[in-house]
Amino acid sequence: MSTFIKRYSKWLAPIGSFAAFLLLWQVASLNVSADFLPSPLMVWDELVRLSQTPVGGTSLLGHVGYSLRRVMIAFILAVAFGLPLGLLMGWNRVCDKIVSPVFELLRPIPPIAWIPIAILWLGVAEGSKIFICFVGAFVIMVLNSYTGMRYVDPLLIDAARSFGANPRQQFFNVAVPACLPSIFAGVQNALSMAWMCVLAAEMVGAREGVGFIIIQGMDLNKSSMILVGMILIGIVGSLLAALLRGAERALCPWRSEMV
Repeated sequence: MSTFIKRYSKWLAPIGSFAAFLLLWQVASLNVSADFLPSPLMVWDELVRLSQTPVGGTSLLGHVGYSLRRVMIAFILAVAFGLPLGLLMGWNRVCDKIVSPVFELLRPIPPIAWIPIAILWLGVAEGSKIFICFVGAFVIMVLNSYTGMRYVDPLLIDAARSFGANPRQQFFNVAVPACLPSIFAGVQNALSMAWMCVLAAEMVGAREGVGFIIIQGMDLNKSSMILVGMILIGIVGSLLAALLRGAERALCPWRSEMV
C-alpha cells in the first residue's frame, strides 16, 4: 500500500483536492436554488448541450478558438515589445531613467480602464480586444524581464569582462541566460493575464469567444451557461500554463526540481 501511495502520490493529491471541491460544490447546490448555483451535473449537461448546439452560430470549440487567437496575437506582441524593453531598461541605466518615469505612470492603470479608449481608437472589432489583452500582458512582461536583468549577479558580468567578453557578449551570453527564469515567469504571468483580460474585452461588442458565452448566459439568466464559460477559461488557462512550464523545463534544466 505504501509503495502504491509513493508511486502515485503525485496524482493522488490533485485528484483528491478536485474530488473534495466537487463534493463541496454538490452539497452547496443542494441548499440553494438551481438558478443561483447549479449542481456539477447540471453544468456538465450544459457543457454537453453547448458542445452539440452552436451559440450565436459558432460551436463551443470555435468560441474557444476565437478567444485563443486574440490572446495569442496580444501575447506575441507583448513579448516582442515588452521583453527587449524590460531587458534594455535593466541593462542600461540611461534607458532606465528615460523610460521608467513614463512606464511607472502607466503601469498602475488596470487593463479594464483602457476599454473606453480602446473602443474610441479601434472600435468594437478585433483590434480593441487584442489591445486590451496586449496592455495586460505587456506590463507584466516588462516588469519581469526588467527585474530579472537587474538581479543578475554582478560577479558573472565581472567574470565575463575579465575573460575579454565585449559588452554585446556580456549581455547576450551571460546576462540574458542568467535571467531566463525571471523571463519565463514573466511569460507565464503575461499569458495568464492576457487570457484573463480577454473575458473583459469580449464583454464589449463581441459576437464570439468565451466571454460571449458568459454574456449570453447572463442575458438568458442561465447560471449553468455562465459556469461553463468560466470553467472553459480555467481549463484553457491551465493547459497554457502547463505548456509554458514544459518549455521552461526544456530551456532551463537546472531549475527542473523547482518547476
